[in-house]
Amino acid sequence: MSLLEISENVKLAREYALLGNYSSAVVCYQGVLEQIKMLFSVRDSALQQKWQQVWQEISEETKHVREIMATLESFQLETAQSKPSCQEGDIWSVQPERRSSPCPVRRPQQPYKESKPHNNRLSVAGRAPHRQSPRGPNGPKPGKGKEKREAPSRPKDEKNKAEVSETEVKKFDGTGYDKDLVEALERDIISQNPNVKWDDIADLEEAKKLLKEAVVLPMWMPEFFKGIRRPWKGVLMVGPPGTGKTLLAKAVATECRTTFFNVSSSTLTSKYRGESEKLVRLLFEMARFYAPTTIFIDEIDSMCSRRGTSEEHEASRRVKAELLVQMDGVGGASENEDPSKMVMVLAATNFPWDIDEALRRRLEKRIYIPLPSAKGRVELLKINLKELELANDVDMAKIAEQMEGYSGADITNVCRDASLMAMRRLIEGLTPEEIRNISRDEMHMPTTMDDFESALRKVSKSVSAADLEKYEKWIAELGSC
Repeated sequence: MSLLEISENVKLAREYALLGNYSSAVVCYQGVLEQIKMLFSVRDSALQQKWQQVWQEISEETKHVREIMATLESFQLETAQSKPSCQEGDIWSVQPERRSSPCPVRRPQQPYKESKPHNNRLSVAGRAPHRQSPRGPNGPKPGKGKEKREAPSRPKDEKNKAEVSETEVKKFDGTGYDKDLVEALERDIISQNPNVKWDDIADLEEAKKLLKEAVVLPMWMPEFFKGIRRPWKGVLMVGPPGTGKTLLAKAVATECRTTFFNVSSSTLTSKYRGESEKLVRLLFEMARFYAPTTIFIDEIDSMCSRRGTSEEHEASRRVKAELLVQMDGVGGASENEDPSKMVMVLAATNFPWDIDEALRRRLEKRIYIPLPSAKGRVELLKINLKELELANDVDMAKIAEQMEGYSGADITNVCRDASLMAMRRLIEGLTPEEIRNISRDEMHMPTTMDDFESALRKVSKSVSAADLEKYEKWIAELGSC
């Protein structure tokens, strides 16, 4: 646990109390008190005393909330006794404890399918069902200021239970697996937004179109993507280094609203015999649980090279076999599979000729991510230089023409080097003391065309013509665009 988790849980409890949902507030307060109790064992006596003081203050808040609940309960009993035969719509059916709050309800920022939740022990899903009072939660449904007035009845309790279930977070049940293995894979769920949009990627329109078709459209049009039109269960991105394969995966994680597992060879490797295979199986079981899911495996050739070679170890062969078995069982293998429950494997490699043939068959779409075109190079320059002050003589079309054969990463390196040229001219011949005394206004100097010319002479392209020919030959023979 962390201080941030305890702070967030206290805020959540107070917001529930302000909204009149006192039962949920008490549940949250009780969880915070239990979390703080665990910190009483710290060795630092001063720190221990501070935590005890915090525990007492939160206990007082909990006590006040319980007193409010008891008062409101007595109001309900008095109302029921004074008007026992009230009907729906009568003025006597107004519940005294209901009150609307002008502030919105604090809900989790995103469902679990989009991001990994905090590892707190205070989730409403985990505690609220066990600590609800027999009356059910009090107060209005979050986000609703006006409600239809109705007498206290069983349907109202069911509505309140539904309210709690809306905030429940799906949590994978790791029974039968080592807890450490489950936690290791949960760390690979993208919990923060990579913040890469489709528009941030220049060119590569065909690749973006295919990824949208493979991941997004099946969730938008589930009735269409059935039978022979079922979603692709595997997509392999092939191309030279620095062409944007990993960037496309980040865009999928940002834009597609699926649970995104970012897996590498280190994730699925263990020094203990048999544990790597268990990790592969657990990965796919978790992916099916959190479906729709995208599993991204970067540099997949490091995990799934050809079997039967002299360099292959027995342990790596077992891992490959388990991965192949699990991929045959993921969403899309069955013609009647629900697209909303699909699991897609997205892989990237710079060495497609080293991948095992059986895995290549399971990666049904194999697309080539080429070097940027002339138009793409101009777009890349605009993206890289959008925050940079440029001189009037900078001609991006001319720069892009001179960078034919450069990858996206090479173009970024040229822009970075050119942006530093003005600084190099400014500090040339200055002492360290003079450099430290340079004013902020002097640092802002526009980048000129000469700076780009100098950078182009220093930064060479990283992909040779022979390499390009090798990629094009492989994709022509084994590609599936």
